[in-house]
Amino acid sequence: MFRGMAGTGAKISLEAVFPTAKEFQPDLILRDGMDMGACLIAERLGIPHLPTPSGAVNILDPADVLPYLNASREEVGLPTHDDPLSIAPYGRVDCVPPELTFARNLPPTFSYRQTVDVERASVLPRWVAELPTDRPLVYAAIGTAMPKMLELMDAAEGGPELPPGFPDPTATLRTIADAVSRLEECTVVLTTSGVPLDTDSLPSNVHVTERLPQPILLESVDVFLTHGGFNSIRESLRTATPLAVLPQFGDQHANARRVEELGLGRHVTDTTPEGIAAVCREVLADDAITARARTARLAMLATPGIETAVGDLEKLAG
Repeated sequence: MFRGMAGTGAKISLEAVFPTAKEFQPDLILRDGMDMGACLIAERLGIPHLPTPSGAVNILDPADVLPYLNASREEVGLPTHDDPLSIAPYGRVDCVPPELTFARNLPPTFSYRQTVDVERASVLPRWVAELPTDRPLVYAAIGTAMPKMLELMDAAEGGPELPPGFPDPTATLRTIADAVSRLEECTVVLTTSGVPLDTDSLPSNVHVTERLPQPILLESVDVFLTHGGFNSIRESLRTATPLAVLPQFGDQHANARRVEELGLGRHVTDTTPEGIAAVCREVLADDAITARARTARLAMLATPGIETAVGDLEKLAG
């Protein structure tokens, strides 16, 4: 995917966007980490560019894409580079402090605090306030990318068909439901994001809803069973929520390993319901994980707010 974006994708982006960029004459480009065409546009205009936070940026290996990006540069008449970090010569934007970065290969030049105000009007449903508080609260979610894939499959001509190697969202959600059903000693909130789930066999301590404002709920959760998407990871760092990460695809596997490396939770490697439930119990029982999550939250709170980015970008633009 990265090689394609550095090759054909970059040239398509350059051709489509450069006329507008030339007319607008920006002083800096703030770009999506996957938009390598914006690198070429910035190089042609002679201005700085910065990738913004994303799971894709976290797993990007600049050395791997350099030959493909150089081939694109050469084809459009730009100088080639020997340094793999020419893909981000001015650094990048991150939303976690440097000691908590999930990006292996790019420097976190500008770091800003993750906000919990995703939607200012968000509020938890009243039934959440009535949940028992004499036992641990576990939150389990399938994320947004896999349900979105289901929507695309349903809308596809010729019938639904998963991409090769992509997990079945319905089967994954069923496994998660079976796992949390084993946590009799906990109260569980499970969000489905619209993925079909038969709830008739679930015990009364498991409360199923299609969706709710995750960043708010995480402030009161003892363990978050998550697929490990970067948005969910960031929100958990901000709320000091211990993690049990059940990765499904893409950057989620690397995120799960990094969570365990940082001591913020556990990587679920036994993906049976029994194995998933066992990891949740391990995280609940590990005081070191709870302490490390609190340390991470303090580090997040000590990071400058996003409003300071304006001044930083102005300085970079000269």
